[in-house]
Amino acid sequence: MLLAVNTINYQPVDYLPMLVQFILAIAFVAFAMVVSHLVGPKRHSKVKDASWECGIESVGNARTPISVKYFLTAILFVLFDVEVIFMYPWAVNFRKLGTFGFIEMVVYLALVMAGFAYVIRKGILKWSEIPTAQPNYK
Repeated sequence: MLLAVNTINYQPVDYLPMLVQFILAIAFVAFAMVVSHLVGPKRHSKVKDASWECGIESVGNARTPISVKYFLTAILFVLFDVEVIFMYPWAVNFRKLGTFGFIEMVVYLALVMAGFAYVIRKGILKWSEIPTAQPNYK
């Protein structure tokens, strides 16, 4: 059996609205940058040009090494946050998916919890302990 497929031949003029929107977006960004440069303050001094963080004066070098645990925690937060996002469409369609959908979500959550147990076992979320010279990779 042959399927009837509607073939639509797009012409370059069909992409004109997208091109106009792209040009307007670029023009708005350029306009905002130019206006903020022209209207912004022009008085420079040692106090005005000093860097401040949340109203607290900067102390020390900004390039000091930061613990890897900070980055690992941030990456794990994003990873598990994205995994939880997959549960929303499942919850919305829970009744339509039936038993098979429930079993799939149980397997999915088991895999997520296995990953979380692995993270806990490796001690990635322990902040209070001083790291040892030799990491334990078992």
